[in-house]
Parts: sequence; structure tokens; C-alpha cells
Amino acid sequence: MQTELSKHLGVEHAVFGFTPFPAVAAAISRAGGFGVLGAVRYTAPDDLRRDLDWLDAHAGGRPYGLDVVMPAKKVEGVTEADVEVMIPEEHRQFVRDTLAKYGVPELAEGEASGWRITGWMEQVARTQLDAAFDYPIRLLANALGSPPADVVARAHDRGVLVAALAGSARHARKHQEAAIDIVVAQGYEAGGHTGEIASMVLTPEVVEAVDPLPVLAAGGIGSGRQVAAALSLGAQGVWLGSIWLTTTEADLHSPALTRKLLAAGSGDTVRSRSLTGKPARQLRTEWTDAWDDPAGPGTLPMPLQGLLVAEAVSRIQKYEVEPLLGTPVGQIVGRMTSERSVQAVFDDLTRGFERAVDRINRIAGRSGQS
Repeated sequence: MQTELSKHLGVEHAVFGFTPFPAVAAAISRAGGFGVLGAVRYTAPDDLRRDLDWLDAHAGGRPYGLDVVMPAKKVEGVTEADVEVMIPEEHRQFVRDTLAKYGVPELAEGEASGWRITGWMEQVARTQLDAAFDYPIRLLANALGSPPADVVARAHDRGVLVAALAGSARHARKHQEAAIDIVVAQGYEAGGHTGEIASMVLTPEVVEAVDPLPVLAAGGIGSGRQVAAALSLGAQGVWLGSIWLTTTEADLHSPALTRKLLAAGSGDTVRSRSLTGKPARQLRTEWTDAWDDPAGPGTLPMPLQGLLVAEAVSRIQKYEVEPLLGTPVGQIVGRMTSERSVQAVFDDLTRGFERAVDRINRIAGRSGQS
């Protein structure tokens, strides 16, 4: 599963694996892919440095990258406290009432929320970059489109490639104009923030729109035959995120959540604004249903919604309140039926890829050729 891009980065397989877990990122790189650590949950630079130290020591000398969340336009002087005061009391009361309805306990006195959305705020992302550029990262990816121009220049000065996610050909062209090196075409099926165009349509549209920039296909990919399909559509690799959530190296801290993921089908997700304020695909739960109910107050725009629900999400996760317990995940969750190691996932991807290529060769009358 090699392409020009994977050869350029020195990886065996053109599989880019996004994950919030350092152990998974390291395992992806060791397996011959390209591990990408999500930085959004690191609100303290020292915590990110700690995990980058660990990742660097356990990646087997293989390349890896970092994923941040930054708006393209810089906003000066806005703090979390400034944003907090903009949250209406009606929405705060809705959160309290919903948690009370399901008997969700309070956090212990003095216990801080374990899940904060502050990583979505630009000043936090910049401190993440200050830490990350001290490490030999090979790729910087941004989940909110093109990062600010000075960040792109800073990465390029260090020989770091910059990738940005796009949900349409129009977005992809803007990335190209912003000197982005790699466009990730993220289809409707993907976990987390997605647009409304499915991968089978989106991938070739983006490939044509930004040629000759390399494109990674994302959304609904979790098998070798799907990797082969992505490459046949013109992508130079695939960007996988959801498939790693049920690997043995993942650290969800929630047996109940793992059980829900393993039991879920491809129709058990929903694009909801309940987590961050932007449409994000996640497990459908009674929490997402409550926010999507027209009788409720409706969600707030980013980053207000994320700040509003941060403590609530921490409480739901800590006490494993199953009706409300969810996570961002794509429609590929229907294939995630057992816990496997990262290496086992790669073994399945490579075998499936080989079978798909052999089948196409037979259809084309080229049996035995590669």
C-alpha cells in the first residue's frame, strides 16, 4: 500500500492513523503506517510534551505527526472566561435538568473536569505547537481547515508538511491557495466534524480540484478493499480515525463505552452539534437526542457549546451513565465488532488490499500481475 506520498514520508503503508492515544499512534507508526496524535485534549503544554516524549521513544524510529484544531483567522485577546459569560442561563439549566433526569452524580469537590474544549481555542493550540515543534514531527494536520498563514510558514521552515481537512472541493481549493501540502478529503461517513458529501463522491472531486497536491481519503474506511477503492479514486493514502477506538492499545477508560462501540451498527451514529456546536458524527445516545429535540433550547455555536457541556461530558464518562455515554465515531463502527491490536488491524488491511487488487487484476485480464 505504497504511494508517492508514503515513500516521501518513509512509511511502508499509505495509512495515516489519527488518534488521541499516544500508544495507538506509536503502534500505527511501528506497524508501517503514519501515526498522528490528536492534541485537542492537551490544555497544558507539559502534558503534551510528556506524551510526545513517550511517543517519540516508542514509535520505533518511525515518523509521526500531530493534529491540532485552529481557526484560519487569528483572534487576539479572547480568553476562556470571556467566552464563558456568553453562555445563556437557559442552556446551563437544560444541562442540569438533563443530568438530573438520568441521575448523573456530581464530580467530587475540587475535582476538575477531565474533558475540556479549550483545545479548540487558538491560544491553546499555539501553546501546543510551541511544544510540538521541539519534536521531530513530520506532519501537522489541522481539523478546522487551513491553519493561520504564520503557522503554515513556521511548519514549512522546520520541514514539516501541513495537512488540512476538507469536506468539499471548494474547501480543498482554499487549502491549496493557503500553501497546504496535503488535503484530507473527509466524507460524510467520518467520525467527528464532517460535511454532507459522501466519500465516493468527495474523494475524486477533491483530487481533481487540487491536482497535483496529494489527497488522503477519509470517512467510512476500515478495510483493505476500501483502501484500494480510495487509491483507485486518486487518493495517495487514507486517513483513518474511528477504527482505532476499539484497539487493545486504546485507552478509553470506559468498559461500558467499548461495549457500546462493539455492539453498534453503521446506522447507530448521528451528526449532531451537541458536543462542540458544529455537526460532528458520534454515537447516537439519549444525550444527542436531547440536544436535537426541537423542544429543547438548541445548541450554541462553537466554542460556546463545548464549554457548556465540558463538565457534563466528564461526569457522564466518569460514572459511565450508559444512556448518555457516547463518543465521536464514524459509520465504520459497524465493522468494529471485536477488540484487536493495531498490528492486527494492519494485517487485515494489507490482506484485504491484496485481495482487492488481485480481483481487479483478474477482472482486467491481468491475473498474476501486480
